[in-house]
Amino acid sequence: MTDEIWKRDEIESPCTKICQIHPETGLCLGCARSGEEIGRWSRMSPEERRAIMADLPGRTPAPTGRRGGRAARLKRMEK
Repeated sequence: MTDEIWKRDEIESPCTKICQIHPETGLCLGCARSGEEIGRWSRMSPEERRAIMADLPGRTPAPTGRRGGRAARLKRMEK
């Protein structure tokens, strides 16, 4: 006999518990979802969540190139 009271369907999620939104891309560094997607996740239909999850591998949550180090900081400060 199973206890039906405690049985529930969990919402699938790509969350990796590294929750930080990159300031330039607006995407989470852990799961690559946008802040808006994260906020609506529990209210989305399973189809909407699956479509986003299928798109995630193609997303780049943070720029991959170097930002320029000290020289770039000095240049930004001049503006």
